[in-house]
This record gives sequence, C-alpha cells and structure tokens, in this order.
Amino acid sequence: MGATELILIRHGESAGNVAATHAQRTGAEVVDVGLRDPDVPLSAGGEAQAAALGTWLGGLPPEERPDSVWCSPYLRARQTAELAGLTPFRVDERLRDRELGILDMLTSRGVQARYPEEARRKQWLGKFAYRPPGGESWADVALRLRSLLRDLDDAEDGRSVAVICHDAVIMLLRYVCEGLLEADLLDIAAANSVRNGSVTRLLRPAGTGFWDLAAFNSVDHLARGGAPVTEHAGDENVHPR
Repeated sequence: MGATELILIRHGESAGNVAATHAQRTGAEVVDVGLRDPDVPLSAGGEAQAAALGTWLGGLPPEERPDSVWCSPYLRARQTAELAGLTPFRVDERLRDRELGILDMLTSRGVQARYPEEARRKQWLGKFAYRPPGGESWADVALRLRSLLRDLDDAEDGRSVAVICHDAVIMLLRYVCEGLLEADLLDIAAANSVRNGSVTRLLRPAGTGFWDLAAFNSVDHLARGGAPVTEHAGDENVHPR
C-alpha cells in the first residue's frame, strides 16, 4: 500500500521565469539573474500566486486537504509552500529541478551560438533522451522520481500528499505514475506548459498500482484569488527530429 492522492503544485512565478522570458523575447544569449538556480526567489506575481493557492486550500473541506507536504529544496518552491501555509513540509532533493549542466542560464539562441553541436544533438535525441554535459535528461529525472515515490509510499500509506516542485518534475511524475510511454509524454509536453502555481491531481484509491489523472495544470484558484496567471514555456522542440 501507499499514498492515495498526489497534489502536484508548480511553484509560483520566479524571478528566473521572468528573466528567462525577457531574454528569449529580446534575443539574448544568457538569462541574467545573478543567482544560482536553487537560490532564485519568487517574483511579486509568484508571491501572489502562492497566497491565492493558500486561500484555495484553506477553503477546502478538511477531508480534501493534503495530509502532508513534500517540497523541492529550491528557494522558490519553499517560499511557495510557506506563503500557501503548507507547513510543515518535508524537503527532498529528488524533487529539485532538472540540472542543465553546461547549458544552464543559456537561452535557445545562446545554446545555438555557443554549443552548436549540442543544439544539433538535442534536436536529434529529443527532450526525453538528451542529456547536456554535466546535466540530466528527462529520463535521468524520471529515475530519481521512481526512487522518491517508493519512499513516499512507505511514509504516506493511505494519505493525500501535496508535492511542490517544478514543471519538468510534474511532467515526469505523470510519466512514472500513469505508466506513460515516451511518445505520450512528449505529446503532452508539446501541447502544454505547466503554469506557475498550477495544480495537477493524481488519484489511486487502492494505494497501489498506476495512478489516474483527475486534474492537470489547473489555475482556476489563481483567478479566483486575484493572482496573475503566468505561463513561461520552456523549449518547444521536444520531439526527436
């Protein structure tokens, strides 16, 4: 037996999200944040999203609220948990964002200009299989998430668990929990970007086996709470070609 519900929450909009979108739009090669990725905080909009998330959760009947909270160690995820009132929470490094290695802080234009061979390799292999030097592929992230889910099931038998993490992690938790194929996952990723502060729910009443998707990328609670709805899409070229 194990957990019966996962409430997957992407952290609120971060200063890095804002800087990355600005860099892409202006044709810059580097995302100018000035901080390590784990240390990037929420933007003002992200703080409002976390507060709206907390208002929504606080308005749920007690039996529908999560029994426990697991959180990425990254500052933007921990701030989201704290501002939403999702405390105490358990920090687990396996929920960290995907490591980008030598491509960290580069826009797609920056990768093409500075590492053209890597840009070609990335296109050829696709997002699931491509591993940048010093970084992780999506398959690598899925492997650490399989380990995390085993420990989560042991600790959270019969319980509902909120998981505050990152867009790629949410996609790959769906991949593992729903038993998707690579092609299924890439089709979902090509058509959707996980929005800041969004909620994805997976259900498994028996506490064993694959999970069923009950909601994906929902942001209704943000609009109701007066928070902005933000979408900072990543690389749109996800399929191998």
